[in-house]
Amino acid sequence: MINYQPFIDELGQTALSHWQAPLKAQLEQLFADLNDGNLPRFLDQLRLLPDIPGSQFDAESVQLSHSEPLTAQQSEQLEAALKGLIPWRKGPFKFFDINVDAEWRCDQKWARIAPHLADLKHRCVLDVGSGNGYYGWRMKAAGARLVAGIDPSWLSVVQHLAVNHYAQDPSHVVLPLTLEAMVPDLSAFDTVFSMGVLYHRRSPLDHLAELRGALRPGGELVLETLVIEGNEREALVPPGRYARMNNVWFLPSPQALALWLEKSGFEAVRIVDLCQTTTYEQRTTAWKPGQSLADYLSPDNPSLTVEGLPAPKRATLIAQRPTKKQRLRRYQLE
Repeated sequence: MINYQPFIDELGQTALSHWQAPLKAQLEQLFADLNDGNLPRFLDQLRLLPDIPGSQFDAESVQLSHSEPLTAQQSEQLEAALKGLIPWRKGPFKFFDINVDAEWRCDQKWARIAPHLADLKHRCVLDVGSGNGYYGWRMKAAGARLVAGIDPSWLSVVQHLAVNHYAQDPSHVVLPLTLEAMVPDLSAFDTVFSMGVLYHRRSPLDHLAELRGALRPGGELVLETLVIEGNEREALVPPGRYARMNNVWFLPSPQALALWLEKSGFEAVRIVDLCQTTTYEQRTTAWKPGQSLADYLSPDNPSLTVEGLPAPKRATLIAQRPTKKQRLRRYQLE
């Protein structure tokens, strides 16, 4: 249904060649067992995309362009296909003369974290919870050799395919997988990103262990998640929903999260960014109608969620997998 072979071929030219066979088998089994009524509808929108020979793609600005303006028919056909893939949560994208103004201004987050990253040039990158691959394009623009995004949402997968229909880059893909479903302990990615995922995990330490297993020794982890203010011993477990989400489990303080990383076998842990999520960065748009951050905050006190909990604040931490094997640090109960 979706041809991942070009990406699998790309793996053969990298340190991830040992992932080729198991990934191909996994994808074949996934499609053989697939029973999802939404995917055919999404793929129908993909087939409506007009052919625009000579398209140019700028991964830095995530924009498609052409030397000639689109015809009225091309523009109308393109807009209809892209609107058939609403909601667009990550962006922004520009498809020729059409601005896809997504719910999240992901360029804002990228601007905050990019200065702190190890040079991505020639690196193989895993982007966990990638969504439609917006950040993967920014990673490619920064010089990444290969980017494997993983996200279980078929809508995200097909939105990425819509961009790549014109970008034609076989080294950047969004796979319909979760981290838990991936081949464990690949130990080959130079950089692993996990942004906006950890708080959805029932067992955050298991998630950290899986991220560590995907990295090569000496590789870099970029971890971004919701946090609370507090000391190194504090974490919030919402008793019910958090900002109307029913799948939020642990919100640690940044200092507690740093200790979790150290306990999970990472070193050189540092907090590089801490910021309050604002309605400038996350909001309702024509491309993501319905509710957004403003609807998740208390109307009487925007420093709180509608449930009366601390409003969303996000921290980004960077850490390394040690170059040498080591025992995980032992802790004694006081």
